Amino acid sequence: MEEYLPIVIKLFIAYAGLWCLTRLLGKREISQLSPFDFISALVLSELVGNTIYDGQVSFWKLIFALAFWAGLSYLFEKIMELSKPFRRSLEGKPELLIIRGEIDLDALRRNSIAFDEMRMMLRQRDVFSVSEVAYAVYETNGALSILKKHAYDTVQRSDFDLHSYPVHMSCSLVEDGVPQPEGLAAIRHDETWLLQELETLGYADIRSVAFAEWTTEWVLKASPRFIKEDQ
Repeated sequence: MEEYLPIVIKLFIAYAGLWCLTRLLGKREISQLSPFDFISALVLSELVGNTIYDGQVSFWKLIFALAFWAGLSYLFEKIMELSKPFRRSLEGKPELLIIRGEIDLDALRRNSIAFDEMRMMLRQRDVFSVSEVAYAVYETNGALSILKKHAYDTVQRSDFDLHSYPVHMSCSLVEDGVPQPEGLAAIRHDETWLLQELETLGYADIRSVAFAEWTTEWVLKASPRFIKEDQ
């Protein structure tokens, strides 16, 4: 049992350290990782994996390694924020793959992108024909940003001179039958008001409500029924 205790402690230190690194360096989705972020993730995985099962590596060495790598990563992030040329040299720059509806073959070759791969990335953006695209930008994180031709672009309210309304975030009022104090506070109401509104809608027991939220759609519809529920 004693031989497993150091592994448990190292795992706990590694978990806590990686969580702190994530909070320190910011939140990013996998698709948003830059080349530097990807390399950093690989180094961290090797660093933690190699030290956990190595009995000759003490807890303090693991903590030192995590702290040193966190400081180095944070320093590089700050340097790249202050120096655009340095950041561009490390991460590269976006490149146009489609220009005015024409595919740039040289750009595809420079980035080692096959036609099938480009079409797959277009489909991921709900574009199933190259003829719909006016411009396509290959970002430094591997994502593809597109600008459609006007004939295939999404219709906007401004195209019909329709009046625009302010957009507001919805507030969760009930989740799994439990009132949400933060949502009620955001709309300046209390639980008593919530229970009365639910009873008006035919829900005498709040525990029968799986989810309810408050939105501003009732302003547009001129209706006070702004609670949405789903069971």
